[in-house]
Amino acid sequence: MALTGSDLLARIKEIGDASKSNPVLAAGYLSTKKDGRERLNFTAFYEALLEAKGVSLGDGGANGKGKAGRSLSYVAPVQGNGNLLVGKAYTSLLDLNPGDEFEIKHGRKQIRLLPAGGADEEE
Repeated sequence: MALTGSDLLARIKEIGDASKSNPVLAAGYLSTKKDGRERLNFTAFYEALLEAKGVSLGDGGANGKGKAGRSLSYVAPVQGNGNLLVGKAYTSLLDLNPGDEFEIKHGRKQIRLLPAGGADEEE
C-alpha cells in the first residue's frame, strides 16, 4: 500500500538523505511488471509528495484548465507583430465557435470584447 499525506511526509523525514530510489521504495510506490520484476513509480510518488506538501495538481477536467490539465494563466502577451492571441483553451471555456464575431471596445488601458449585436452591460 503506497503512503500518502502525513504518513508519506513522516516516512520521507524518517529516511533522511538517501538515494532517489530509496524513498520511492520505502513509501510503497512500486508495481510488478509482466515478467515479475518490480518497477518504481517515481511519477506517482512525486505527485503524492507534492499533494502531501499542499501543492494541488488539479483534476485536469475543471474549468480554467487547458491542454493536459495545465492551469490557464489569463495573461496574454502582445506578439512581435502586434497581435494579441487568445488561445483555444480560452475560447472553449466560453463555448465560442469559428466565425463568432465581437465588437472591440477600448478604454483607458483596457480592451473588452463584446459579442456582436449584444448589449454592453457596463455602460
